[in-house]
Amino acid sequence: MKQRYFYPLTLFLALFFFASLQGIAQSAAAPPRASVFNGIDVLKEKAYAPLQGKKIALLTNQTGQDKEGNSTIDLLYNAPGVKLMALFAPEHGIRGDKDQAIIEDGKDSKTGLPIYSLYGKTRKPSPEQLAGLDAVVFDIQDIGCRFYTYISSMAHAMEACAEAGIQFIVLDRINPINGRDVEGPVEIDKSTFVGIHPIALRHGMTIGELARMFNEECQYHAQLTVIELQGWKRKMWQDETDIPWVNPSPNMRSLWEATLYPGIGVLEFTPLATGRGTAIPFELLGAPYIQSEQLARRLSQYGVKHIDFTPFTFTPTERQFAGQPCHGLRFNILNRDKLRIMDVGIALAQILHQDYPSDYALKNLNTLLLHTPTMKAIEQGSSLKEIHSLWAPELKDFKKRRASYLLYK
Repeated sequence: MKQRYFYPLTLFLALFFFASLQGIAQSAAAPPRASVFNGIDVLKEKAYAPLQGKKIALLTNQTGQDKEGNSTIDLLYNAPGVKLMALFAPEHGIRGDKDQAIIEDGKDSKTGLPIYSLYGKTRKPSPEQLAGLDAVVFDIQDIGCRFYTYISSMAHAMEACAEAGIQFIVLDRINPINGRDVEGPVEIDKSTFVGIHPIALRHGMTIGELARMFNEECQYHAQLTVIELQGWKRKMWQDETDIPWVNPSPNMRSLWEATLYPGIGVLEFTPLATGRGTAIPFELLGAPYIQSEQLARRLSQYGVKHIDFTPFTFTPTERQFAGQPCHGLRFNILNRDKLRIMDVGIALAQILHQDYPSDYALKNLNTLLLHTPTMKAIEQGSSLKEIHSLWAPELKDFKKRRASYLLYK
């Protein structure tokens, strides 16, 4: 395989060209889109009846909008009979444009409402912030991956509402990478902000279904209401619906990247660049110490299916190895319905551990994986089949638990 080298201007033009071709190919093959309504659209149709006469706060970001692109903030602020008192913001802030460790409180320039950050000094609404409210409304797009932190912010907010004795209302949203497929290990290590509850790494649930699970299994006993989706089926990917894509965070820019994220994103705390600081985050992976052709050859021998990978060199502008040429791979999904992206992530971790033991810090993989037996199995060179067997008991239990909280067929 011939090595491909790209430097800043050439890289940008090449990636723009590839992304354009990818978009054309996807749109050309796209079937008619189903008419689907997220929770905010359903709430509008109900003339905001569940919120009538209530003083509320809204936990949201830029993904909180209806099918026409109207902000949920504006819709609830102007809804007759509803008193929007405050806003809560998750990681990346109320507009989803911040990529930093601490986000401060602020004030919404349009409505003048206070914005309380849940990614700053605290990650849970305080009693003082909830005082005088009747309910907190949650409207944020998740991407179907356990370590994407919006579901943790939801859990903390729901717990705070339970403690305050006020209602918690979830405006449900589709799972963009479908609600059918479940992959990867169930969290068994200590709960963290990137692993709030024992669920599979790719959980196959909507945010409303997760809220039902958390409320019951964490024993929050919140006054929970889920405004359900209309027209969505579990097998649907987002581009099979008429729900427009809105970037959920600065580096989550397409459904393609969201599909890759559970398997590529899980490697982020290890010494790798995963495409942040390029035009196509999570479609790339590399590091200065990697030999691209060797990695491609080794991954081919590993037997992962339904994904193509090409030797590729890129120079990220942020995060690990910023400003340094990183040699690695560019990924192309061949069949998203059959692809098991977690197998790709596990295979990469094992290959890099074996081929670059002095450069690749495997221990940091568990920051997002949260499954120590898998870490040990990778270290010992276990096969994918053996690793899958480690996941099986918890996955079987999770699927059984999950079934009782599902709202859609």
